[in-house]
Amino acid sequence: MRTMALDLGTKTIGVAVSDATGLIARGVETIRRQGKNKDFARLDEIIRQEEVDSIVIGYPKNMNGSIGERAKASEVYKDELAKQYPQLKIILWDERLSTVAAEKVLVAADMQRKKRRKIIDMMAAVVILQNYLDSRGGV
Repeated sequence: MRTMALDLGTKTIGVAVSDATGLIARGVETIRRQGKNKDFARLDEIIRQEEVDSIVIGYPKNMNGSIGERAKASEVYKDELAKQYPQLKIILWDERLSTVAAEKVLVAADMQRKKRRKIIDMMAAVVILQNYLDSRGGV
């Protein structure tokens, strides 16, 4: 079974999935948000295709550790996912600076700004997931 990570934006959802060993994160796609039903339908396809048993949701706390509007939106989304997928373990994961880290990787790879915009959320999901996997110590 695999772990999936989501980087929630207002317009897109970045998606990453672990390998079967739970050691390496890879980007899957950036979902353009089209409403809860369509978004969940696409997530459902990925969950089944990738044999996902847990979901890590980026939890964008403020730099001082407080909970702002975006973090509250992640909490609401977690609750919605828990209702939709009661069989899955769903985790909120501190994602401060994940988008910044993803942007640095893409800039270092000399990717054009236009291309970076298309995949930045997916890459942020990869950063979130890899940090989560690394925190488990390869278990």
